[in-house]
Amino acid sequence: MRPVFDWNIGSRKLGLGKRTLIMGVLNVTPDSFSDSGLHFDRDRALEHALKMLREGADIIDIGGESTRPGAKVVSPSASGAKESGASLTQVRPAVSEQEELDRVIPVISALKQKRPDAVISVDTYKAKVARAAVEAGAEIVNDVSGFRWDPQMAKTLAELKCGAVLMHARGLPEEWRTLPPASDIVVLVKRELRDWAEVAVRVGVKRDRMVLDPGFGFGKSFQENYPLLKRFEEFHELRYPLLVGVSRKSFIGHAVARDGKDADVADRLYGTLASETVAIVKGAHIVRTHDVGAALDAARIADVVVS
Repeated sequence: MRPVFDWNIGSRKLGLGKRTLIMGVLNVTPDSFSDSGLHFDRDRALEHALKMLREGADIIDIGGESTRPGAKVVSPSASGAKESGASLTQVRPAVSEQEELDRVIPVISALKQKRPDAVISVDTYKAKVARAAVEAGAEIVNDVSGFRWDPQMAKTLAELKCGAVLMHARGLPEEWRTLPPASDIVVLVKRELRDWAEVAVRVGVKRDRMVLDPGFGFGKSFQENYPLLKRFEEFHELRYPLLVGVSRKSFIGHAVARDGKDADVADRLYGTLASETVAIVKGAHIVRTHDVGAALDAARIADVVVS
């Protein structure tokens, strides 16, 4: 049985556990690994968001900055802060706050105008962007840094009283290819998620507003992602709702390689669906995906097993 929660996202609550919620990915960036900037234009972005809602998305996650491997988001002076006790500061983002705001706020506003009932998440690690997005109609802040790359993020989330996704990232994007292997990646991620969530609670973020994400691909080698999936049920020990984001990730391309060549992003759908199904069977509450319709079908079958 999957634990059941009521996720408090501000003006309403989302029931988690009785069925899997689908979070559709909308990248409003020119350099997204998954769609190569296909939805960078505001009108195209809005059209795609509406399409995902028609396909059954419960949440639309809008992001204005790519955090793919190699992206530079933190200054060298902070690059040594990698594990749970360190504080990552002196952020030097590849995309400025204003540029990110110019990308995501018009899309959030347009989507809320078209679909006032839509649940919108903003994918950002910047506190000012989070605040502006919530003021524009977003109800969830999805922070890939675990509230760590901007020292004001946790305090801002406490003030906003919105939903929040605390995701695990090991190190910085520019370091991911050179990080030493973890002795036990599942134990490491569990410990750091617990530590970072406790820090957020002490700052004032309520437990019932947070969802945790182990951060597949974020500072994990190809081989380190597989135990995260195999032992995903262990994250229930943290007693938070769980989000999983494996969609089109490199470790899937590596697993379904043919003739010694990793599968291209466009050829990772079936591997993505298999990974998402495994995660649901092991207790994921929310699946963050690029392929909403296909993921929803997979989730409906997987939910029969876990409900």
